[in-house]
Amino acid sequence: MKSVLVIGTGTIGEPLIGLLSRMRQEIGIRNVFFHKRTPLKEEYAKVESLISQDANLVVDSDCQEAFLALGHKPSAVYEDALALCDVIIDCTPAGNIAKEKHYLPLSLRSEKKKVFIAQGSEKGFGVPYGYMLNDEILSEQPDYIQVVSCNTHAIARLCSVLGKNNNFISGDFVCIRRANDPSQDNGFVASPTVGKHDDDEFGTHHARDVYDLLKTTCGEKYLNLTSSALKTNTQYMHSIRFAITLERTLTLEEVISMMHHDKMIALTHHKSSNRVFSFGRDHGFYGRIYNQVVINQPSIAVFHEGKRTKVMGFAFTPQDGNSLLSSVAAAAAAVLPNRSSEQLFEPLDKLLRNYI
Repeated sequence: MKSVLVIGTGTIGEPLIGLLSRMRQEIGIRNVFFHKRTPLKEEYAKVESLISQDANLVVDSDCQEAFLALGHKPSAVYEDALALCDVIIDCTPAGNIAKEKHYLPLSLRSEKKKVFIAQGSEKGFGVPYGYMLNDEILSEQPDYIQVVSCNTHAIARLCSVLGKNNNFISGDFVCIRRANDPSQDNGFVASPTVGKHDDDEFGTHHARDVYDLLKTTCGEKYLNLTSSALKTNTQYMHSIRFAITLERTLTLEEVISMMHHDKMIALTHHKSSNRVFSFGRDHGFYGRIYNQVVINQPSIAVFHEGKRTKVMGFAFTPQDGNSLLSSVAAAAAAVLPNRSSEQLFEPLDKLLRNYI
C-alpha cells in the first residue's frame, strides 16, 4: 500500500484531505499526510479536525516549534514526507513553481516511482485529466497530472454527452462565475464584472482548457469551441449558458434522456444557484456535489437548422466537487495502477446523484 501527501489546506486541499482520509481503506491508501505551511491560531480547529480523521500533519522544519506552541503535534517534516509518500497532490496556486523547485529534483533522485498531481490553475504542470472524461491517460501512468478546473469539467461533460458519435460541430459557452468561495475573505466584487476575450482562437481560456483536455482522447474533434466569462457578486456557484450545435436531429426528449443517463450529470428543476448549493451543503459528502455539472432541465431548448440541432440551456458548476472527485480518482489510480476501472471507481460512484 502507498501513502499520499496533500500540499495545502485551502478550498481544495481541506476537503480533499478529508475525502482521502475517510475513503482511505476503500481506495487502498496506507497513510494520508497533509502539509500546512503557516501556523495560524484561527485555523487550529481545522487542522485538529483533519488530524482526528487520521490525517498526519506535515510542517516545514523551521516551523515545528510554532506548531507545537499552538498545540499541534506534527507527524513529519516536509522533506521527509516528500521522500516517503508515493503520490503528492499539490492544492496550492504554486504547483508549477514547486514542480521546478522540489518535484523534478525529487523524481531524479528517488528510486521509487512518484506521481505528482496539481489543480486547474497550474496549466502545463502535467497531462490534463478529468474523471470519466479521459480516464485512458491513467493507464499510461503519467508522472505529472493536472486535474482540470471545475468549469472545464462542466463544459467538457456537456460537450462529451451531446457530441457522441462524432456529431459535434461547435460549442459556445458563457461562464457566469461566482466571485469567491464562501471560505475566502478576498476576491469579492461589488457587481457583475465582465472579462476580456484574450484568446484569439477560443475567446477565453475556458474553451481552450476544454479543448486541451478532450484532445487527449478525441483528437481535434472539439476544436470549434468559444467561451466568454464574467464574475458576479455571489459566493454560491458558477453558472454556464451553453449553446452546442450537432450534426444530427435530436428532439428535446432525446436530449434530456441523454443527460439523464449520464451518471456525471445531475438534472434539477431549481432555477437559482443558492438552492442547488444548499442541496450540496445539506446532503453531499463533505457538503459537496460531485457530479461534473448540474443542468437546469426547464432551461434546455433545441432548435433545428436542417439536419442540424442546436442545444441551448443553463447549467450550474458544482464548484470544487468535480475537481475533488478527479483528484481522488487520479490518486487511486496511482496507488493501485493494476486495478480494473470498476474496482478503481466503485468507491467514487456512490458520491454521485442523478437528480438535485
